[in-house]
Amino acid sequence: MTDEFDYIIVGTGSAGSAVAFRLAEAGASVCALEAGGSDRSIFIRMPSALSIPMSMPRYSWGYASEPEPALGGRALYAPRGRVVGGSSSINGMVYVRGHARDFDRWAEEGAAGWAYRDVLPYFRRSETRAEGGDDYRGAAGPLRTSYGTLRNPLYRAFVQAGVEAGYPETADINGAQQEGFGRMDMTIHRGERWSAARAYLDPALKTGRLDIRREALATRVVFEGRRAVGVAYLRDGEERLVKARREVVIAGGAFNSPQLLMLSGVGPAADLAATGIAPLVDRPGVGGNLQDHLEFYYQMASLQPITLFSWLNPIGKAMIGMRWLWRRDGLGATNHFETCGFIRSRAGLEHPDIQFHFLPAAITYDGRAHATQHGFQAHVGTLRSRSRGRVWLASSDPRARPRILFNYMSDPQDWTEMRAALRLTREIFAQPAFDPYRGAELSPGPAAQSDAEIDDWLRAHIEGAYHPCGTCRMGRVDDPLAVTDNEARVIGVGALRVVDASIMPSVTSGNLNAPTIMIGEKAADHILGRAPLAASNAQAWIAPDWRTRQRTGAPARTTEPAGPAATSRLSQS
Repeated sequence: MTDEFDYIIVGTGSAGSAVAFRLAEAGASVCALEAGGSDRSIFIRMPSALSIPMSMPRYSWGYASEPEPALGGRALYAPRGRVVGGSSSINGMVYVRGHARDFDRWAEEGAAGWAYRDVLPYFRRSETRAEGGDDYRGAAGPLRTSYGTLRNPLYRAFVQAGVEAGYPETADINGAQQEGFGRMDMTIHRGERWSAARAYLDPALKTGRLDIRREALATRVVFEGRRAVGVAYLRDGEERLVKARREVVIAGGAFNSPQLLMLSGVGPAADLAATGIAPLVDRPGVGGNLQDHLEFYYQMASLQPITLFSWLNPIGKAMIGMRWLWRRDGLGATNHFETCGFIRSRAGLEHPDIQFHFLPAAITYDGRAHATQHGFQAHVGTLRSRSRGRVWLASSDPRARPRILFNYMSDPQDWTEMRAALRLTREIFAQPAFDPYRGAELSPGPAAQSDAEIDDWLRAHIEGAYHPCGTCRMGRVDDPLAVTDNEARVIGVGALRVVDASIMPSVTSGNLNAPTIMIGEKAADHILGRAPLAASNAQAWIAPDWRTRQRTGAPARTTEPAGPAATSRLSQS
């Protein structure tokens, strides 16, 4: 079976959905191939059910890494969305753009035209913020963002504790000032998950110019010479072909996009030949430069029975679900990540390198394990790891999962920063704001004090934050390890682009859904040959004393240093 469209998009995730809408809106015919099925499920639509689709084979690829050498050979879970909406349909619905300096760094790394002043207009174009727009936030975009109700007093206690520890409170982590403690934005609208599919694909379908083909596994890009002219895919056990009059856009994400390029003969030539694939273009950077965030769960027992533990039983969950079905509000209408923090681990850093997601429960992100008592926690992670991994083919069979090695914690500096993150977290939770609530430290526990003890605990308990990127990175065309140029075109071939988190030159300082949607918005203008949106003059706040102080705010109430290496870090305040 063969048919033809102006554009073919492989993948309906955060970036692919945005591209599909903008192309269809412009009058082009678009075919979107999605390996997964429908997103019309209560488990996807109800925000508090987020851990369910993340763990279901029906909605997630369920990837895992190779044994990680620096983590004692542990293979870490790496879910990616295999459903309409991609990972935006199974993620935690956290909306964090990253810091302005992340994008300035992209430009320095070879992605000309992707500095903060260039990308901020696309963030604004993508968003409708419930509280309204300004120079930083959007008011008329497809993606809806909102804040939680902060009804649980623990949310405010976390922010206050950050202030008591000497850090600033920020009114908007996605506005002028990321650094500090404050509210966390959610991609939730009227009590429902507002995925990229809801934001972009639903209106695109209304144009009549978008054809979404579900359960369609792309097997290879079809070339005439070195020009992409179509995509072969499997559906109902039959290989089919769809042709592109203009371009093919790969938007499969950090694992699947390099996999499809390699299956199509674009990648490290020697590796492809060893797998039985005839190399078309030798691009050694395909699959390399893999980056992610790591995090641990810092958990405290609660002295007051005000946490979500009361609802973590069949009757409680049923009550939450029934209220949500009836009214679209209550505990079912939030992702429960309603406050957060961004801090610097040491003096001399210009912007934050540690992130906190606060949660009024002691539970793992995927919901597989939770404490047997009332507790609360912060997900704590460093933001710009120096470690790099890669993705490569297990075989030439497109149905075989790619092999993934993050190479987590392979750089010694990553251990230094993660230890600092743990000790600084302890200090924050020891502040007076938590005095009415703070019980025993559940995790990591009081036994983890010295560097060696902390390292042992981290090695056994640290988890990926599910933010993979960088495997088809943008760069200069003369950079042998770059895969795409600054307009997302695959170097060495024609009429083929990659548009997703894989083209990030380096990971941003925060969750990746928001910047990935921005990438789709900006790339759509490149694809359509439009002039970019006018650059913004809005400025980002940088701590004035960042060179000499680890934190900026009121004098901190420091605690007894948690180990011999902590003294110098804590005294920097």
